[in-house]
Amino acid sequence: MHTKTLAELKTGLTNGEFSSVELTQHFLDRIKNLDSKYNCFISVTEEAALAQARQCDEHLAAGDAPVLCGLPIAHKDIFCTEGIRTSCGSRMLDNFVPPYNAGVVDKIAKAGMVVLGKTNMDEFAMGSSNETSYYGPVKNPWHTDCVPGGSSGGSAAAVAACLSPVATATDTGGSIRQPAALCGITGLKPTYGRVSRWGMIAFASSLDQGGPMARTAEDAAMLLNVMAGLDSRDSTSTEHEVPDYTATLNQGIAGLTIGIPTEYFDEGLNPATEQAVRNALSELEKQGARLKEITLPHSHLSVPAYYVIAPAEASANLSRFDGARYGYRCKDPVDLHDMYMRSRAEAFGDEVKRRILVGAYCLSAGYYDAYYNKAMQVRRLIKNDFESAFSEVDVIAGPTCPNPAFEFGAKGDNPVAMYLEDIYTIAANLAGLPAMSLPCGFVDQKPVGLQLIGQYFDEARMLNISHRYQLATDWHCQSPSDVS
Repeated sequence: MHTKTLAELKTGLTNGEFSSVELTQHFLDRIKNLDSKYNCFISVTEEAALAQARQCDEHLAAGDAPVLCGLPIAHKDIFCTEGIRTSCGSRMLDNFVPPYNAGVVDKIAKAGMVVLGKTNMDEFAMGSSNETSYYGPVKNPWHTDCVPGGSSGGSAAAVAACLSPVATATDTGGSIRQPAALCGITGLKPTYGRVSRWGMIAFASSLDQGGPMARTAEDAAMLLNVMAGLDSRDSTSTEHEVPDYTATLNQGIAGLTIGIPTEYFDEGLNPATEQAVRNALSELEKQGARLKEITLPHSHLSVPAYYVIAPAEASANLSRFDGARYGYRCKDPVDLHDMYMRSRAEAFGDEVKRRILVGAYCLSAGYYDAYYNKAMQVRRLIKNDFESAFSEVDVIAGPTCPNPAFEFGAKGDNPVAMYLEDIYTIAANLAGLPAMSLPCGFVDQKPVGLQLIGQYFDEARMLNISHRYQLATDWHCQSPSDVS
């Protein structure tokens, strides 16, 4: 059952080929047997999942089942889950059990899905390799000596290893797309505001966005159907109409114009990765799409702008974790100042501390205009580049990452080298655009991804292009050796 897509599992449940309890137990057994090898999960909710599955079977038998009733899912441990620990991959929240659900969790529960557990992640979503988690690194199912990408590495690896058919994830600068590419699955970052951020623990509020991870574009469309939509509790949530993302999957792509940014095929791109991406573009061209070279002249500024804006917002968001109200508190503080200092020093990891310090510096008196304000001006220029490009093309395509998965520790001593792994993904977050990654080949037996960037609220078109590509190729059908 674990090798089936979400769409196939839905058909199997509907036809009575297996029950939700059988399906859920099957995935729980796989997690129990295999997750010690991958470290995908921080928490596994076996008892609650089986109870949910029994209720789903009752609804399926009664004929009043919600749209995705009985199908398993895993949540990234950044989404608050009522009564279930939500750690954000940090010692700071190791003992935090929320009294409420995030907006995304509520929507998925309403759709009838069964939650298997909470997936591992870079601490407070800060990282590109899943090496910063308090609970240890997640291992890439394709090569366990390599990283799965971050920060949503636990969700990506869980889907790639078939420990869950789909998973939720978040993307601040590429944290859905980069691990999707490195683990050989499909991941989609929706338009900013398309998916509720309420109850999603904040890293950088103007950049964070939740989205689906799945094996196929069809599965991602099914999950986005229930994740997307207005949430009145989130002031950045949009009222823009939510279409049925599965309705247009099979439309032809003949006549579409796909923009190819020259800046995304520079000397920093691995030549073998470039060839895999160009082969994928050729397949789209065979289906009638037209390729057009474009330029995004300020794209080279996306990484430095991001690493001013994101840490600045993080320094403000993480100021609430001080040992006073909830989360970790140091032992025997001598006074309030000592409690604040030691609680934060003991509970935050090195990467989180680094970004808090950078962010606080950029926002400090005398440096705000020189750094933060300048970065926001660059952000506007990057947004203008995309607006200009979309006056000529329907969608933009290129590599998701410059390289396939790298070995653990390879970039640990060089934060800048780690940050450059997001060089092709960050711009979409700065502009608030939807973007996704889909598998398009292998380099040294490691998956690589094709990235699509769409116009605002044009997720349906990206999913359509991805689905048409996946109908013609089988990269998304490839599985690591343990999946059989």
